[in-house]
Amino acid sequence: MQYTFRNGSFIAGEDLKKLEATGFACDRAEHSFVCVANRSVIIDTTTNITVYVPTNQTVQEETSVRPYARQEDNLQYVTPVKILQRNSTSRVCQYNHQIPAVVFSTAFIGNLFHEFDDLIIPLFITTRHFESRVLLIMEDHNPWFLSKYSKIISRLSGYQVMNPAANRSIHCFPGSVVGLKYHNNLFLNCSDIPGGYSMSDFRQFLVETYDLKFWHVSQIRNPTLILVSREKTRRFLNEDEIVRMMQEVGFKVVIVRTQELSDLDKISKVVNSCSVLVGVHGAGLTNELFLPTGAVMVQVEPLGLEWASATYFGGPTETMGLHYLRYKITPEESSLVEFYGRNHPVIMDPASVFAEGYRVPGLLYVDQQDVRVDPGIYSLFLPPFIVIGLVLRTF
Repeated sequence: MQYTFRNGSFIAGEDLKKLEATGFACDRAEHSFVCVANRSVIIDTTTNITVYVPTNQTVQEETSVRPYARQEDNLQYVTPVKILQRNSTSRVCQYNHQIPAVVFSTAFIGNLFHEFDDLIIPLFITTRHFESRVLLIMEDHNPWFLSKYSKIISRLSGYQVMNPAANRSIHCFPGSVVGLKYHNNLFLNCSDIPGGYSMSDFRQFLVETYDLKFWHVSQIRNPTLILVSREKTRRFLNEDEIVRMMQEVGFKVVIVRTQELSDLDKISKVVNSCSVLVGVHGAGLTNELFLPTGAVMVQVEPLGLEWASATYFGGPTETMGLHYLRYKITPEESSLVEFYGRNHPVIMDPASVFAEGYRVPGLLYVDQQDVRVDPGIYSLFLPPFIVIGLVLRTF
C-alpha cells in the first residue's frame, strides 16, 4: 500500500520517478542525504536501527544513512541507520502505527548555532508539512536536547519522541523519512520544501511557539538594544565603555551573558522586545532568529573571521527581514596584537594562517582573540548606531 505524503516530498527528477515506481528513493544533495519510503516499512530497533522496505525487485539493495543534516561534518559519532530493500522479511510487527516516521540523530549539540542550523531548522523543513502527524525517532538520543527544545518538537510532532535505545522492538509504519533535509546556514529554500515554507514562516512558527509579542520592530515603542556579552572568548574588553556609548546614542541597553542564552523561553522574549542586537561573532548571534522583522543585527567581526561572520550570521539576515550592519575591527582593536605585534602575519595576513588548515586559525582567531573597541575611533563606530536610530524612526 502506498503512503501519500501531503504537499509532496523532497524527492524530485529521476529520484521522484524511482520513488513512484518502487516506493523508495534517496535524495543526495550538496549538504544532506535523505531517504524516503512511501509504502509500508518495518523499523527494527532491537539493535541499531534497521529499516526494511518491501520491493518486488530481484536485486535487493542496502543503503546506509547517518541521519544528520549536514553531511559534510565529521559524522563518526552519528550512528548509521541501515535501510534494506527486501522482497521478504521474517520480522513481525510488534507495534503498528498509522503515521509515518522520521529518523534523525542529535549527535552534535551544545552550540546554539548548530542546534538551530543543523537540527531545528532541518527538522522544520523535513516535518512541518506532516502537520504534527509524524513520529520522530531520535537516534543518539539526548534528553537534554529534548528538554531544551520541547516546545518546538511538540509542535512538529504530536507524539512522544522515540528513543530506540530504550525501545528495542519492531515497528510498522505506512512510510518513513531517514535523515533531515538541509539547505544552507540558517536558511530555508521554499522551492525545495513540501508545502513551500519560507524563513518568514519559520520565524512566525517561533513567534507562535514561544508566544512572542512583537512581529515587527515598529511595535516597539522605545528603542532597546541587546548586547550579547561573551565571557570566555571573543569578549568585549571595554564593555562598559561600549554600553555607555550606546546609551548616549539613545538606546536602552540590555546585557545578556552567554550562560543566559540556554533558557529559550526567557531569552526569546527578551530578544524579541529589542530593536537591535549587537555582539561579537559567535553562536549567541543565532538569537537574531527571535528579533522582530525590521530590527537590526550588528555583528562585530574579529580579525580573521570575516568570512565566517558573513556566512553564518550576516548573510541569513536578508531572508529574516532584518537589517544587517557589520563592524570590522582594526588590528589595534584585537587582543592578538599584544601577543604577535602589529606586523606579524597573524595580524597582517590571516589568509596565510588559514592556509595551514583550520586547527591553527581556529585556536588563534576563534579561541584566543578578544576585542577592545578603541574610544578614539568611536567617531567611526557611532555612525552605524545613528543610522539605526534613523531607521527605527522611519517605521
